[in-house]
Amino acid sequence: MKRFLLLLLLAAGLQSCDLDVGGGGAFLEGKMAPAVKTKTLADVGGDMSKITSYRYPDPRMYQISFDDALKEHKPIVMEFATPGHCTQCDKQLQLMKEMMNKYEHQVLFLHMDQYYNPEAYDAFQVRGEPWTFVIDAEGRVKVVYPGRMLYQEIDPVLADLTGGAK
Repeated sequence: MKRFLLLLLLAAGLQSCDLDVGGGGAFLEGKMAPAVKTKTLADVGGDMSKITSYRYPDPRMYQISFDDALKEHKPIVMEFATPGHCTQCDKQLQLMKEMMNKYEHQVLFLHMDQYYNPEAYDAFQVRGEPWTFVIDAEGRVKVVYPGRMLYQEIDPVLADLTGGAK
């Protein structure tokens, strides 16, 4: 309960782009992640502009649908960010690319843009941006971060889930 209250206080104080503290995503922590089908690069014929509004997208984040990622039995970082209208989202995706470079063989990293994957936003009850969900290898939501994160916040979580970067 303390952790939840801390999350709500943190969310209220964040200066992220469209943050709505009423977003229900925080209530998913500890529960099984919803197995929602999301768009991949293959679904859009390899056209990055049809899957993200990010200016510098990394194709590795769009290779697999979330429902299929769950079947891989690897930890997953699911990043909800629409950098086309959110400065903090752009910075968040830069951090995710850095994390992906460190953990790419142990963790799956997926980016959801509300313009192109609104079903994922609904399934994860995301309101406002950015939001980061860390899901363990069994498909359980381990950590929910509303707002922009720091390296020092996500790296220990991923190191714990993977036994450290290789």
